[in-house]
Amino acid sequence: MVMRKVLIVSCLISLLFSMVCDLCYSASLSGPSKPADILLISGVITDTHGKGVRGAKLSFFLNGHQADHQEKVFTSHTGAYEAKIFFPHNSLSQGIVEVEVSKPAYARQGRIKVMTVRDEKQDGQGNRYYLAHLDIALERILSPGFWIATVTLLLVYVLIALEIVHRTLAAFLGASLILAVSYTAGTFYPSFRILTFDDAARAIDMNVIFLLIGMMIIVGVLKRTGVFQWLAYKSYELARGNVFILAATLMLAAAVASSLLDNVTTMLLVIPVTIEIAVTLEIHPTTLLIPEVFASNIGGTATLIGDPPNIMIGSYANLSFVDFLVHLGPICLICLVVGVGYFVLWYGKSYRKAQAGKVEETIERLKREYRITDKRTLVFSAIALGITLLLFVLHGQLDMEPSIAAMTGAALLLLVTRTDISETLERDIEWATIIFFIMLFVVIAGAEQTGLIHHIAEGLKYLSQGSLNRAVLIILWGAALTSAVIDNIPFTATMLPVVAYLTEIIPGADGGILWWALALGACLGGNGTMIGASANLVTAGMAERAGYPISFRTYAKAAFPPMVFTVGLCSLWFILVGS
Repeated sequence: MVMRKVLIVSCLISLLFSMVCDLCYSASLSGPSKPADILLISGVITDTHGKGVRGAKLSFFLNGHQADHQEKVFTSHTGAYEAKIFFPHNSLSQGIVEVEVSKPAYARQGRIKVMTVRDEKQDGQGNRYYLAHLDIALERILSPGFWIATVTLLLVYVLIALEIVHRTLAAFLGASLILAVSYTAGTFYPSFRILTFDDAARAIDMNVIFLLIGMMIIVGVLKRTGVFQWLAYKSYELARGNVFILAATLMLAAAVASSLLDNVTTMLLVIPVTIEIAVTLEIHPTTLLIPEVFASNIGGTATLIGDPPNIMIGSYANLSFVDFLVHLGPICLICLVVGVGYFVLWYGKSYRKAQAGKVEETIERLKREYRITDKRTLVFSAIALGITLLLFVLHGQLDMEPSIAAMTGAALLLLVTRTDISETLERDIEWATIIFFIMLFVVIAGAEQTGLIHHIAEGLKYLSQGSLNRAVLIILWGAALTSAVIDNIPFTATMLPVVAYLTEIIPGADGGILWWALALGACLGGNGTMIGASANLVTAGMAERAGYPISFRTYAKAAFPPMVFTVGLCSLWFILVGS
């Protein structure tokens, strides 16, 4: 009983103390009790690109002395600020008001004079109000945080390109390093502050994350029906032992499937059948697999959902499914036709040596092994995929994020097929890929906050000299050649804010042509080497496990020339047709 009374008294004392603190805090914010001059000031703090600077601190001074009763004033995520500053009564009419702005990675602004306008209205306490508006542009500086963010980004690139560690771990290490430095050294030395936790959370594009998860669920349910393997078998049946027709058919099927789903999943599902067909024909599986993945990457380039770089570009630039199909579909179709012709000629000698004597027996065997295993689920999957694609087409008119379309289709499919959600989340969601994207967004945000992206944009602006055609070719070929050396996903993430800036300042770029150049360069350039795109690595890995390794040199020798040729076609397309 005594303990209960003590507990009640303690709670009452704590409550009373909290109320007193709240009253004191409110009184401190409401300013002095006697009449005062009150400055109401607002504005926007931007960088030299006109982009709002979040978290910049503003301090106000009167005649060289910091204002009393000043709240802490920081800019919002758009760079905007509003402040209510109290000064002694009758001091603003003749005094000089100045503001000082500070933010890590930016040059500290000297005190800027504020031009005030007196508002004739007064409140009941005799306070006089003055109004002011002040916009300020901050200059970037090369702070210690800049160099740490730059080295971290390069380190992530190297780890991914050389495959020293898994790309997800590379991005995880980079994001962890940036945040750790920000909250250790950055706590004591502001110049080491790279990124706050809130900034990191804001940098994660949830539209991309939910779109990936939704499509992974749809594909995960769909692949259990056996439809992908059935398509490969049908390709063989259609070719009737003619390897030239077979190779072309497999390439076309891979391209179409990749445009509607994604190229990595497409290759995962058709590679086993392709290898079996190649072994039956007594040709090396490489002669079918490399053309197949090449076509898969081209098909994925044509739509919003076909390749991860497009998903990122579409979300960042607010481009619709129809936008991608209209602007990239025609040139991708041309590149696909050229690719089919090239590989038929390149591997023609091997195809002519194929042994296709027992075609009917092979067709019957493939028919037994690779058939539709669940027609009911296939029907529901086709309906769900159709609804999803319809929403993709309409999402621009509905002002709806693409991820909502994918989530809607995935949720309906899970409901009508009674699929075990726990099993689906465990088996079908590539969590390593999801984490990779999340951590990569944080690493890129660190580079952007400290000014690395700013300087890259300034460099490209200088190289283009304001010419739209020159900017298009720089981005297209820069993206293609870089994506052939490193994974195209981190490169695309780095280039998003750069292309956004160039789109605003280069005359004629507001139609989005630079975004299409980035998409074509990043996706088609990934065809150049084995490490250029995720689908390439998946293909090489599965082929090796099946006993048919594909060396880096073998892949590059076959795929790099047609990659250069297709990117050259894109250059000609932009010059002759435009966006």
